[in-house]
Amino acid sequence: MRTLLISLLTAVALIAQPAFADDVDTAIENFRGAGAGDFIDDAYGYAVFPSIGKGGIGIGGAHGKGEVFVGGKKVGKTKMSQITYGLQLGGQVYSQMIFFRDERAFDDFTSGNFEFGAQATAVALTAGAQASTSSGGGGNTSSGTDADSSKVNADDKQYDKRSGMATFTIAKGGLMYEATLGGQKFKYEPL
Repeated sequence: MRTLLISLLTAVALIAQPAFADDVDTAIENFRGAGAGDFIDDAYGYAVFPSIGKGGIGIGGAHGKGEVFVGGKKVGKTKMSQITYGLQLGGQVYSQMIFFRDERAFDDFTSGNFEFGAQATAVALTAGAQASTSSGGGGNTSSGTDADSSKVNADDKQYDKRSGMATFTIAKGGLMYEATLGGQKFKYEPL
């Protein structure tokens, strides 16, 4: 089983390795086209992960590299890693953007090793479609808007009250069933 997991993660990682700088620009335009343009234009800053590879059989993992921007200018690089436990099978590749509402949120993310807990919320976007809200702690997805009181909805922008961040994902390919628990860890490196 361990060999199969390593093979699956290696295959997903190879799929997620094209020309990086172009991929960042393409990912930003994909998120803009999927409805996150106001976040891109109005956020203090954001982190872009053009391709995150994810796979698992019982125990899973994900990894991706990205770039961090403030005011539209690149200020650093970042890496994301994730370990998940629970019922899961498959592999997938997705893009992710994390928006920082203000300087405090940016400073929290870039202060060293930052971690989203298992209960972090992400909004899953489809190019040309509206968003659905997904629990970052597992594979549960509900359509519509998030009525959770831990969210702030200002000018149709939802940021987590505590962290001042909003996370969006766009699936790029693959198939994965999961009912898991795990958090994402980020490492930031300034330019």
